[in-house]
Order: sequence, then structure tokens, then C-alpha cells
Amino acid sequence: MTILERTIVPGCSVGILGGGQLGRMLALAAARLGLKCHIFAPEADSPAFEVSARHTIARYDDEAALAAFADAVDVITYEFENVPAATAAFLAARRPVRPGPAILAATQDRLAEKQFLNGLGLPTALFAPVDDPGSLARAVAQLGRPSILKTRRMGYDGKGQATVREGSDLPAVFRSLGGQPAILEGIVGFAREISVIAARSPDGSFAAFDVCENRHENHVLARTLVPARIQPETAASAIGMARQIVEALDYAGIIAVEMFVSLEFSQGGAPDREVLRVNEIAPRVHNSGHWTLDGAVTSQFEQHIRAICGWPLGSTRRHGAIVMDNLLGADAARWLDVLEEDGASLHLYGKGEVRPGRKMGHMTRIVREISG
Repeated sequence: MTILERTIVPGCSVGILGGGQLGRMLALAAARLGLKCHIFAPEADSPAFEVSARHTIARYDDEAALAAFADAVDVITYEFENVPAATAAFLAARRPVRPGPAILAATQDRLAEKQFLNGLGLPTALFAPVDDPGSLARAVAQLGRPSILKTRRMGYDGKGQATVREGSDLPAVFRSLGGQPAILEGIVGFAREISVIAARSPDGSFAAFDVCENRHENHVLARTLVPARIQPETAASAIGMARQIVEALDYAGIIAVEMFVSLEFSQGGAPDREVLRVNEIAPRVHNSGHWTLDGAVTSQFEQHIRAICGWPLGSTRRHGAIVMDNLLGADAARWLDVLEEDGASLHLYGKGEVRPGRKMGHMTRIVREISG
């Protein structure tokens, strides 16, 4: 058996890169399965530290710390996709890293991600690369206004993007994102935003949760509804797209595939069919899958741990219709009200500093049906 061919059993240690709330919930799920977690993160106040067996505070380019971390664990994963590719490659030479380092190359760069998706024949928004104000002007002439300029790397929750409108000063818009390599995306008219949370094991086993519907406020996810209010054939197509993506990537772990649902109308004026376009891929557990903690037989966090360990995937069956609300910023101060609400489940992330729009926790309700 080579150093990379390790059998993962209860009592083994899972290494997690990143110490935020996703790492925290992964560690809690692993503990239920008899596994220990070792968190590696540069931030001393990482909330995942509080619930893990061990933690290392070090930079992601500290090779001595990374080597010691790898020696202390049996398998490695990450809670966010902006782990430096060099870090993942360094660790992969010592321990299994799942999802694999090559996955980061396909998802950290928005341009590479869109090109990968189109290469699979999956539809996305129209896009064009932007490297300077001149290429931005050419891209706007191609895609029109309004359109959205996004940095190719490191953007999330609305960060690292700007809308190009009629009258926008294009050089100023480009400078507003720091003059970084960017991508211009055409606006997609859509009726709903949905996501597929799915898992694949190293042996190719696949399981997907029911498609969920997402509502954003100020570019941050505010509410998730399950099941999504879409046609059954649309849901099946969405899951099929997610499966196509993970197969192409030889993926191991949980993946989130965010999509737009647009409506095509017939001459009579009634919606004729629902059309899907892939928006983004997240190679990790995802905010829109938090409902699974209380609303499904197996949570996305346990499913991820099962998948990266090569264990059987769990049931994705729902307990009912689900509503998940993020607690952003001062919303977390309502924790007593949530605890008093019949049927509500509260999850707080242990973050000390409250900032507007910061994800402090979430709450889940199981309801009779989705409406509104």
C-alpha cells in the first residue's frame, strides 16, 4: 500500500483546509462518524477550531506546516475553493486530497470554468475575457449593456464584480476591480435561481439531493426553498448536468452547481418550457445545502465526509418541504425567537464579530408545502 492508498476507518483523521463555518459543520459531521478533524487555517479566530480535535494556524504557503499537517491526517479536503493550487498539489503528493487539486484549476478561474462547461455542451451566460480597458470595450460591444464584469478569481457573495450600464465609464469600471484579469458576462433573464447539491465517491457512486431554489439579497443567499418550484423534467435535467460535470472531473466529494431557470414562451403567451443555464460550480459543501442538516436523512456535510473517505453514500431523502433562512449580521440576535419557534432549528457558527451581511448562522423549518 502506498502512502496515498490509505484505508479510512473510524478513528482516522480528516484534514480540512479552511476554518470557517463550512469547516465547522464538516468537523461536527465527521465526529458523528467516529472520525477526528484537524483544521488548517491562517486565521486564529477560525470558528471550526472550537469543534475540531486539532488545528494548525499557518499560512497556506508554509510548507513545513503543511508537511506536518499531512503527516497528522489520513485524507484531506477543503471548505472553500480559493485554496492555492500549489498548496493542494503539495499536499496531494503526501495524502489523498479530495476533491483533487485539478478540480481547483477548473473552478477558481471563472473564465476557465465557463470554457470547461461549454466544452461539455452545457449552456452558460454569454461571456468574453477582459484583460484591459480596450478588451472590455470590445466585450461590451459584443455582449451589450447591462452586463456584469467579474474578476476571474477570488470573487464571492457579490464581491469582485461590477455592473456595466448605459453611460458607464469603462476604464473606470475596469479600474474599480483593481485592474485584474476579468470576465464580462451577459445578463441572463431568469425566473428562478436553483442549485444541485450532489456527491460522487472515488468509485463513481453518485447521489443528488432534491433541487433547491435560492433567493439572494444584495448578492448574498438569504433563503433556500426545497423542493424548487420547477417542472420535474427540469429538475431531472439539472441533476443530469451535475452528474455530467462530476464525471468529467472524476470528482470525489460534495459539489454545488448553481443554475438559472429561464422561461421560453410560445406564441400564445404561456410559458412553453424551462431552460437551464449553469452559473457557477462550487467544489465543496455549499450554503444552499444547509437545509440538509435538518431536512434530509443524510446532511451534505456527512455526505461529503462519506464520499472523501470512500464510504457508502447516504440517503438523500427529504423529511418534507424545507425553508432555510440565513442569519446575516444582526439577524443572529434573534436566536431566542428562533428557539421559541415551533418546528424551527437553529445553527449558529460561533463567530465573534457581527458585520452587515456576514453569515452568522442559519435556521431551518420543515413545512407542508413551498409557497410564495
